[in-house]
Amino acid sequence: MATPIERDTGPRQALNWRLLGLLNLYRILVPAVLLGLYSLSGQRALPVSSPRVFFGATVLYLAFGTASVFAVRRRLATAYVQVILQATVDIGALLLILFACGGVASGLGALFLVPVGGLAFLLPPRSALFLAASAALAILLLTIWQQLSGTADLSAYATAGVLGAVLFTIAAAASFVEGRMRESEALVRQKDLDLANLAELSQYIVQHLRESLLVVDAQDRIRLINESAANILGDAGAVPDALLGEVSPRLLFSLSTWRHREREDGTPASFVAADGARLIQPHFAPLAGQSAGPTLIFLEDTSLMAERVQQSKLAALGRLSASIAHEIRNPVGAMSHAGQLLAESPAIGPDERRLTTIIQTNAERVSTIINNVLQLSRREATRPERLLLGEWLADFLVEFAETMQISEQTLRVAAETGDDEEDVEVRFDPSHLRQVVWNLCDNALKYGADGIDIRLGRLLPNNRPFLEVVDRGPGIDTQAIDRIFEPFFTGRKGGTGLGLFIARELAQLNRAVLLYEARAGGGSIFRIVFADPQRWEE
Repeated sequence: MATPIERDTGPRQALNWRLLGLLNLYRILVPAVLLGLYSLSGQRALPVSSPRVFFGATVLYLAFGTASVFAVRRRLATAYVQVILQATVDIGALLLILFACGGVASGLGALFLVPVGGLAFLLPPRSALFLAASAALAILLLTIWQQLSGTADLSAYATAGVLGAVLFTIAAAASFVEGRMRESEALVRQKDLDLANLAELSQYIVQHLRESLLVVDAQDRIRLINESAANILGDAGAVPDALLGEVSPRLLFSLSTWRHREREDGTPASFVAADGARLIQPHFAPLAGQSAGPTLIFLEDTSLMAERVQQSKLAALGRLSASIAHEIRNPVGAMSHAGQLLAESPAIGPDERRLTTIIQTNAERVSTIINNVLQLSRREATRPERLLLGEWLADFLVEFAETMQISEQTLRVAAETGDDEEDVEVRFDPSHLRQVVWNLCDNALKYGADGIDIRLGRLLPNNRPFLEVVDRGPGIDTQAIDRIFEPFFTGRKGGTGLGLFIARELAQLNRAVLLYEARAGGGSIFRIVFADPQRWEE
């Protein structure tokens, strides 16, 4: 069975070896001082009754101390073996020096205190007391032998007894301190283990949270990030100690804006995830009580919450649609029919005819709103089909150009991948896809300039198919970006505010995502990110 000193590891083991090294310095210093005193002052400073034994013992002790320094540094033997060897040599060499100098009456018995106390600190309690007992017994035997030989009187026994008691006291005290230190170290190790376990548990929880979070210090350097947040940022370099600006410039801009309170409403701007398929809303919380210090960042995927909000709105619209159908549709139809009959009368003049035109135009607008609301309330099941996006888009653009009476050069198609457009396959309800893309192209035609760019391909991070409708118009005001997909919100006079709302709803019905992104240089990008048809369960 291993002794406690052999079981020590880490800081405790380093302390053991350091103490052994200090004791070796004592073994070098003591014989050197004794030899120096005897050489310089002779019998006046150090009475030596047996010079041969004195010189032999001190030289041997000095040589052992020097050799032991080398043995401790090179770890030539275990600490326990070296403790036993040093204790044996200490008792033997110091006993010979004590004998050569006349016994305990010379006062050199105090030389036993340091090695006995130091080595007792390294030994178990029983071994420490045994070491003290061995040293005290050796001193007592030496005193008895000297008294019998006539070189010491009876008073030497008292001195030997006191010295033995002191050795026992020092050994017991050293052993007690060592025991308490060992208990404290065991407690510290247990606390360290508990802290390590807690840290590991916390790290595991953080890494496997559904919520995406990261911690950024005052220098905008990432200190902590979990897998979900790294997936949203989409950068292999999104690791601790990376600069946030290199990983996600948009998130750094939102953080800087939040720190300086530049936005009036205090809400950080949202941004599109690296995969291009999710809209992310960041939330910031200061960790040091001030925004300029370390910051905890939550990245919220708004798609799930938006879906719940839309479901609530649709439920309200569904309840409203029944009353709309009965209370509004019939009166509007009657007014529209009356306006048509009035317009056909030959008795009305130009001013009256202009008024009938206004009646018919607004009646048609109200009827369109009613039809859109009813369509949303029904939420008919989709009938998805596998479509080659390039082939479908070619047919759609021909129909769109003929219906809107625009030239085909106004619509420009480009593929974002090395594959041909026809190779991009999606799964979507054809009627829904036509309605979504028609709405996006119609908006781009109304608000944009210099034609419409249509891009299709696959997103690199996740290989999901996408289709983008891009215009070069004035773009959407920053304050309105978060509301463009809300029902009845419109930035154009005369609009119903349901076009983009219906487009996003139809996209969600087909497991796709409709996102908005500002175009660099002005304009808008509306991106449809389709579900991967290879992963869509039948």
